[in-house]
Amino acid sequence: MATDIISITVAFMLAFLLRFEFNFRGVLEQGYFDVFLKNLLWIILIKVTVFAFFRLYNSLWRYAGIEQIIKIVAAATVAFAAVMLFLDLAGQVIPRGVQGIAYLLDIMLLGGTRIACRVLRNPSELRRIFFLVHKSMGICGSKASRVLLVGAGDAGASMIKEIDRNPDSRKRVMAVIDDNSQKMGKSISGKKIVGNRNRIVAAAKKYEIDEIIVAIPSAPKKQIQGILNECKKTACKIKILPAYIDLIDGKVNISKLRDVAIEDLLGREAVCVDLAEVSGYLKDKVVVVTGGGGSIGSELCRQIAKFSPKKLIALDVYENSLFDLTNEIAKSYPEISFSPVVTSVRNRRRLIEFFEREHPEVVFHAAAHKHVPLMEDNPKEAILNNIIGTKNVLELSDEYGVERFVLVSTDKAVNPTNVMGATKRVAEMLMQEISTRSLTNFSAVRFGNVLGSNGSVLPLFRKQIEEGGPVTVTHEEVTRYFMTIPEAVQLVIQSGAIANGGEIFILDMGDAVRIMDLAENVIRLSGYVPRVDIEIVVTGLRPGEKLYEELLLDEEGIKTTTHTSIYVGHPVPPSPALKKFLEYGIEGLEEAAESICNLSDVQVKAWLSELVPNYQNGKTKGKGEAHFIHTTKNDRLS
Repeated sequence: MATDIISITVAFMLAFLLRFEFNFRGVLEQGYFDVFLKNLLWIILIKVTVFAFFRLYNSLWRYAGIEQIIKIVAAATVAFAAVMLFLDLAGQVIPRGVQGIAYLLDIMLLGGTRIACRVLRNPSELRRIFFLVHKSMGICGSKASRVLLVGAGDAGASMIKEIDRNPDSRKRVMAVIDDNSQKMGKSISGKKIVGNRNRIVAAAKKYEIDEIIVAIPSAPKKQIQGILNECKKTACKIKILPAYIDLIDGKVNISKLRDVAIEDLLGREAVCVDLAEVSGYLKDKVVVVTGGGGSIGSELCRQIAKFSPKKLIALDVYENSLFDLTNEIAKSYPEISFSPVVTSVRNRRRLIEFFEREHPEVVFHAAAHKHVPLMEDNPKEAILNNIIGTKNVLELSDEYGVERFVLVSTDKAVNPTNVMGATKRVAEMLMQEISTRSLTNFSAVRFGNVLGSNGSVLPLFRKQIEEGGPVTVTHEEVTRYFMTIPEAVQLVIQSGAIANGGEIFILDMGDAVRIMDLAENVIRLSGYVPRVDIEIVVTGLRPGEKLYEELLLDEEGIKTTTHTSIYVGHPVPPSPALKKFLEYGIEGLEEAAESICNLSDVQVKAWLSELVPNYQNGKTKGKGEAHFIHTTKNDRLS
């Protein structure tokens, strides 16, 4: 208020000087200045009262914006009219030209003093002003990143304003890209729209772009994928604004920008869970996750905890991962009763003790050996863990009246060419067989490679890049289906809700991804140029690997479910060999599997070929082939 009083006085004095062309003697001779001095207190009182009425003394001026400027103009206008009215009623004369100039000076001084106060309170404001001046003059300096913005919508406009308001970002938007043809050649927040996505490469070259920002949070994944594919053709850094659903407060600012993740290039919308269906079968239930310390198992535990189970139990043979998961669940969900159990699914006696004590109501079976090359070299372990371990959990779930059982399977179980896939196919057949005679609701979930899981290709590529390369790819044309860990887990949980018994559920995972393209994308997203900074070496397909994966057997067919992204294959009867083993109860398959310790790996794979007729194992044909068909109950293993 004191500053305003001084400003009012100074404004009138400058107005007199300007009006009379700085002839101060003339001002005194005409007596107008004496009239001003006699009424100065009244003028100050009137103006300060009007300013107070407009709440100019109740604002936090360090956060002043356009609203406060409008308020100052309005207050000065009303104060000007009030002073003129007062002088007319009092019969006092101050030239209207003087009063008009004083009115304009009031606006300048009221706003100027407040901006000065804001700058003094926050020195970074002064830097921002200098930065904006420099940007407008095109002299930002070498440290300023030249930005090409993709998206001329509300989010793009907000991003331009944020960059202009934030000098510490050291960014300068040079041009804008948008696919809307009606916007071509126009400007958004002072920046010209220079073309659609097909102009990204040319614009990056023309404007010497350092960084591309994709600011279209409402766009579907397929559209984002197409834009990012164009951006990758440049050598620019790429940043992306998350989808609106991931912007917690819905506001767009620089801090929300993130690096482009490989998930953004999949071109598929994320799977959404029907919370009502899921919570209905998990809430207040005793839920068990086998393999609970692994990538899928641990994420299952995290998401299941959200649905308030009565008790959540993670079972795993690896104690370190269980220890970390226990601490995480205790911190994130302290209200949940969580119990870690260290044991193997192969240990039937221990599992019986566990089922007898806990009486689980929902079981998610994620425990398995999954690494293809390792299982090719260790087929006996794959059989004991993936087949016998699964059989143990299946039969005890049936015996102890588990309500729902979900088996985590893989696309490698379809027409398998490797031991891991063949053992998982046996696990699927065991699940479907037991579902025909059990009150438990059994089902399986089949999906492709999981991005970021332990041992998956993405962490391997990143590690190879960190070490300076080369990045290794088994074949130039090899393709795989991919999904994220949260998507995989949501599919597993959702499938448990919609299962009727015996189904194998499949996720719509979009198009298969060429691994060579994936390797190049990871290299680019790491800031390098493929085959220039980081070499790519083709090593050849490993034993048991396919060029491409399949999601369905020919005889399974496919049908839709109530969930738009989940499909189900028709049940397929178990093979004659597997049926023969199952006729003799639990001992039949176990004795056969455990007896393989005395056999060669070739004979073990031959045995698998009998259980899975479409197991494409060329090495098991001819000499050394082993047959394990039961003849009598007392002569089971021949």
